[in-house]
Amino acid sequence: MAKIAPLRSPVSHVFVPAVGTNRASPGSLRRDRVPQVTNPSPLVRIEATDGSPAPTRRQAMELKLEPARTALVVIDLQRGIVAMPTGPRSSVEVVARAAQMTKAVRAVGGTVVLVRVTPSFDGKDGLKPITDTPAQAGGRSLPPDWAEIVPELKPEISDIVITKRQWGAFYGTELDLQLRRRGIDTIVLCGISTSIGVESTARDAFERGYIQVFVEDA
Repeated sequence: MAKIAPLRSPVSHVFVPAVGTNRASPGSLRRDRVPQVTNPSPLVRIEATDGSPAPTRRQAMELKLEPARTALVVIDLQRGIVAMPTGPRSSVEVVARAAQMTKAVRAVGGTVVLVRVTPSFDGKDGLKPITDTPAQAGGRSLPPDWAEIVPELKPEISDIVITKRQWGAFYGTELDLQLRRRGIDTIVLCGISTSIGVESTARDAFERGYIQVFVEDA
């Protein structure tokens, strides 16, 4: 995952991936082998932005991902978003890793969800709250291809494409309905930007009871 730069974080802590081992790399997934992710420290390590000590919580666990109950949810990898400068990982790197994962998930019978964000043609459903930091779009009209999923992630007939009108992918969309009716209870989450679309979707998913796995490098 990557952040769009420059970006002002709305929270006072940054989240750093905990140390762990991923036993199932995307290129090694097979139908006859259930992917397994083992992480002796599954919870993230929280570091205060001012350098002061922050509490940590850790517990040993093994998470087995069952393809039939797992969805890869890719956030905002569309032409208008990936064209922005990102960090610490480039959008090129994020897209390449996400493309690799979509192929692997499809190959084992998992569900791929491609999420994009855009207002309606007249822009009247776009968010316009008064804030001390203007939105990055700055009120400018968006290019015609703004919401197009990047070619590397071209949707296939089995994929679910969700169009959202705000940061999170659950509110005002059919994402929750589509996942539940397919018996999906686990989400593998990736995309841009970590502290906006990804984080907002993750918080909503947690409140709806979904198990989540975060892909740090996609």
